[in-house]
Amino acid sequence: MERMSPRAGDDTEITLRPGAPNSAHTANHTHRDVSGGWLRPAVFGAMDGLVSNLALMTGVAGGDVERHVIVITGLAGLASGAFSMAAGEYTSVASQRDLVVAELEVERRELRHNPEDERRELVALYRGRGLPHELAEEVAEHLSKNPEQALEIHAREELGVDPGELPSPMIAAVSSFGSFAVGALLPVLPYLLGASALWPAVVVALLGLFLCGAVVSKVTARPWWYSGLRQLLLGGAAAAVTYGLGTLFGVAVG
Repeated sequence: MERMSPRAGDDTEITLRPGAPNSAHTANHTHRDVSGGWLRPAVFGAMDGLVSNLALMTGVAGGDVERHVIVITGLAGLASGAFSMAAGEYTSVASQRDLVVAELEVERRELRHNPEDERRELVALYRGRGLPHELAEEVAEHLSKNPEQALEIHAREELGVDPGELPSPMIAAVSSFGSFAVGALLPVLPYLLGASALWPAVVVALLGLFLCGAVVSKVTARPWWYSGLRQLLLGGAAAAVTYGLGTLFGVAVG
């Protein structure tokens, strides 16, 4: 941990520690979480669950099958899709994490065996950002005294990652599984509550897509109505296409 002396006329002492934003910055404003640890798989899972299960059920319904067949299809789509999403998300994030950890170990080894070369990299980095040579040398020398701090800086600059904020495969898998299951359940729900026609399932699913899009807008710069309408139109288009195909195949088979 290091302390920075206050400027003239300023009674505030700022405390900095590696990997943490400085207190003056966080006191002024905060940012939304953009690391994507759970948000991306949760959003993707809910959207995928809604769209894929709605499309699957409308495709089967287009074939003019009995109600219980549509319900079984929807529940099977929910279960298979949720497990598939969780397994895929876990494998993807775990592989990415393993790659980053391996690259961090390469950087840690370089810092241990070739500290002078790594220090010169920092000098070149800060000179490239406009610092005078003497100041760049001083900053690089100071930062290189703490190996973990130096590793963090090199990782951010060379790999674009923060060693202390690597994504968790388990969080990604659980988020993806749960959100997909919730999304996929919506089009099945009207049938489970006694509906015998397709249109209640379509209405509930499209409303769910609009609400999901609107919620996503809270962590993006898009207006809520734009995000909601975009998801509604995409899901509606997928359902319409699969319903048409189901009808076509049903007539052909019949």
